[in-house]
Amino acid sequence: MEHNLISLGLENVVVAQTDLSLVDGENGLLVYRNHWARDLALHHTFEEVAHLLWYGHLPSAEEAKALHDKLAAERELPAFVKAALDAIPADTEMMSALRTGISLLGTEAFAAWPPTLEQVIALTAKVPTIVAYRYARLQGHEPVAPRTDLGHTANYLYMLKGQEPQPAHVRALDAYLILTQEHGLNASTFAGRVVASTRSDLISSVTAAIGALKGPLHGGAPSEVTEMIEAIGTKENAEPWLRAKLEAGERLMGFGHRVYRTYDPRAKALSTIATELAGDDPWFALAVHVEEVGLRLLKEFKPHRPLNTNVEFYAAAVMRAIGLPDELFTPSFAVSRTVGWCAHILEAAQGKIIRPQSTYTGIMPE
Repeated sequence: MEHNLISLGLENVVVAQTDLSLVDGENGLLVYRNHWARDLALHHTFEEVAHLLWYGHLPSAEEAKALHDKLAAERELPAFVKAALDAIPADTEMMSALRTGISLLGTEAFAAWPPTLEQVIALTAKVPTIVAYRYARLQGHEPVAPRTDLGHTANYLYMLKGQEPQPAHVRALDAYLILTQEHGLNASTFAGRVVASTRSDLISSVTAAIGALKGPLHGGAPSEVTEMIEAIGTKENAEPWLRAKLEAGERLMGFGHRVYRTYDPRAKALSTIATELAGDDPWFALAVHVEEVGLRLLKEFKPHRPLNTNVEFYAAAVMRAIGLPDELFTPSFAVSRTVGWCAHILEAAQGKIIRPQSTYTGIMPE
């Protein structure tokens, strides 16, 4: 009998070729189509980076306006989707409601094969509206209709808060959403590519990706970082609190990443934005102190295992500074990652069906 190499979790197994991104964990590098992701986050907008991933190049001023206008025109939800979101029980998780809302979009308009950029734009435009609509209903408020004059990120904040967002808040969230648009063949992206490789439709592929992102091992943990920093409370309490956690063998939230063995490049860019945004905010000053103490203690307790600050640490700082509650952290991640999912789905639609093997470990019948 032929024996095949087994790699549990497909770790270090290459199953696709892509020019969408490079994730180099050993050297702490993240590239989107020939551009450093950190530079894109600091100097470009959500729409411009989406254009890069979908069309293969950064847009001209005319191309950027055209994409802005196309996204803006597709933001409204069909009445039947709103009615369905209204009918979902209040105790249903936001990610489950988002998954349902996206699945309901699977009408004839999204059924064509292969998926098209027009479908991608229409879906990406509607994801923030689903999140904001559901959140408003949970708060007992009337949902705020999207505006066509605002950019993608500004409109998302406007729908969530019902007022014109501050430019600094838009810039901070824009940077976060850019840095989480794409990140290689992670679990949710892989799930989406698997479904797309079967020639299923765009909505089915993204719904599968949402299901994977909902899992606690994948969707990030900014809310747990917030809880950790709030539990520490003061700079004086940081070292004894963190030391007690490490002595008990527990993880420090916001430190370490499965892929990055050095500093997470997304955290570097976000720390720059967060520092500008937070100013003299005592909570942010505490967060910076917790990072310093945490890194020092991790070197003490785990000297042979490099553990550095990851994107969730500064995502928590940004989200708190702009006033987004914990329950919107993972849905906001989905708002951005839809761009990368769709880019991968378009790519996977051109390839072979993904069909790995398994090894039988049971007993053969006599």
